[in-house]
Amino acid sequence: MTDETSTPTGAEGDRGDELLLPELVAHLRDHRTQLRQQWAERITDAHLLSSMTNQEVFSEATSVYDNYVEVLETGSVKALQHYARDLSERIIPRGVETHEVIGIVLLLRDVLARSLFEKYRDDFELLNRVLDAYEPAANRIANTVAVSFVEQRERVIRDQQDALLELSTPVLQVRERLLILPIIGVLDQTRAQQLTEQLLHGIRAHRAKLVVIDVTGVPDMDENVANSLVDTVTASRLMGADVIITGLSSEIAQTLVTIGVDLSKMHTVGDLQGGIEEAERQLGFRVSKVPDAD
Repeated sequence: MTDETSTPTGAEGDRGDELLLPELVAHLRDHRTQLRQQWAERITDAHLLSSMTNQEVFSEATSVYDNYVEVLETGSVKALQHYARDLSERIIPRGVETHEVIGIVLLLRDVLARSLFEKYRDDFELLNRVLDAYEPAANRIANTVAVSFVEQRERVIRDQQDALLELSTPVLQVRERLLILPIIGVLDQTRAQQLTEQLLHGIRAHRAKLVVIDVTGVPDMDENVANSLVDTVTASRLMGADVIITGLSSEIAQTLVTIGVDLSKMHTVGDLQGGIEEAERQLGFRVSKVPDAD
């Protein structure tokens, strides 16, 4: 009588499914040099990472390959996530795009899958089991790298936007306790909020008592932005600094009147020079002309 619980014979019965991934990891490590070289060549042939030198591509390929195999072995993507963030920080400034990162990971997935096919092609049943074990892990790795890169890229973009906003609304100290905030360009609600945050930070950092906000370079101002400007003045006063607005155009002045902005909360002076002189007068500074040398 046949024992129904006996172990199947044949190559597929010699190893359980739980042993397949360790076997795959051993194969990929044994053939590391060859497979890594194939992958680097595929990257070059596909014109990916073209902003990097061949040596840089090979160096990163080595690190990605080792991280890839480690994830297959351990099942943990934490180390890969950390590496992917570090990689992104290095290559994003080089102009590497998201599709390139996804492309190189998919190429590695393909190179390794082809290697497994070559190893197990004489046993299609075992090959199917091997691929069933490999593909979910490979897909998870590709997703992890792609998500980490996109998150890092979005962070870089946000940092660049913040830097541009900061450059476009510089808070300048011209005298002790006196700040100037020249605004140039379109002033929308997002930028108005950024402006207020920078100004309040500057008031605290410099212990300012007076701020001159010059809007000569602002072409237009709607009701929401005008109200935001009033809020900025109010917040500055709460921080202990009075505000002088300079450079209001006739069009903006008419808009402020039309939309009913409370102008009593605004101290306005015609131009920036006049605003600075008024601020200096309020702070007690005296400007006197130095006599010409004989």
